[in-house]
Amino acid sequence: MKLPISLFALAALTLAAALAQEQGYTPDPGWAPPADAAARKNPLSSNPEAAGGGRKLYLRNCSECHGGEGLGTDAGPGLHLEVVQEQSDGALFWKMTNGNSGRGMPSWSRLPEAQRWQLILFLRTLPRKSPQ
Repeated sequence: MKLPISLFALAALTLAAALAQEQGYTPDPGWAPPADAAARKNPLSSNPEAAGGGRKLYLRNCSECHGGEGLGTDAGPGLHLEVVQEQSDGALFWKMTNGNSGRGMPSWSRLPEAQRWQLILFLRTLPRKSPQ
């Protein structure tokens, strides 16, 4: 009987940690793409199947900081958050490409452009969440 209670306690602590991280996230007001970059359209948007490849890339490159399900960790914000999801594809592409060293976000410019666009397609599959 102790095992189910322990599993429940672990799940509750994990959820609490994820929610606490999301509550504490504030975007960097100085990390904004130029208007022309934000206006870029995802050239893969007509190919939603490419999101599956984006998920694989996400798990390989992004999950260490943003968590396996994109809920965030101490190292990176949750990608479900409205403040992330409301950004244009072009803005996310620019941020992914340039990084933000002041906040610990590396530049992913070494990934081919098509893979960065695939990552954005995957991010669009995540459900939006408001901080609680």
